[in-house]
Amino acid sequence: MTARRLEPPGGDPPPTRAWLGDGDSSIELLPLARKICRRYRQEFPDEVERYGDAGNDWCIHDNQYLLYWGVEAACGHLDMNREIAWLARVLEARGFPIDRLARNLDIGAEVVGFQVTEAPGQQLAAVLAGAAAFVRSRDTFID
Repeated sequence: MTARRLEPPGGDPPPTRAWLGDGDSSIELLPLARKICRRYRQEFPDEVERYGDAGNDWCIHDNQYLLYWGVEAACGHLDMNREIAWLARVLEARGFPIDRLARNLDIGAEVVGFQVTEAPGQQLAAVLAGAAAFVRSRDTFID
C-alpha cells in the first residue's frame, strides 16, 4: 500500500485579515500564520518528510483560520472550542497527532503575544492558549 500524497489546500482561501475589538484596527493574518508555521516546523521537522511542502501550505492555511476564529472568539462572536473541536475531529480522523494541534496553538499564542502588542492582541493570545488547553483536556475528538 502506498501513502496518498497530501495535496495543497484548495477551495476558498482562508481569511487574510481580522478586525480587532474596536473594529477600527485589524491584523494581517498571513504574516502571523507564517511565523507560527516556521516555529512549528522547527519543533517538528519530521513533518517535512511526512507531508512535504503541502504540509506547510496547510499549516499556514489552518493557522489563518485559527487566528481569525481566535479574534472572533475574543470579540464574543464565535465559540472557539466548537471550532477547535471540529478541526481536531478532522485532523484526528486523518491520523494527525492532536497533541501537535495543541502545541501549534501554544506557539500561536506566543507569536501573537509578542507580535500584536495592543490589548486585543493579548486577548487573542489568551484565546489561543485556552484552545490549546481545551485540546489537551480531551483524549479524543472522534465520537
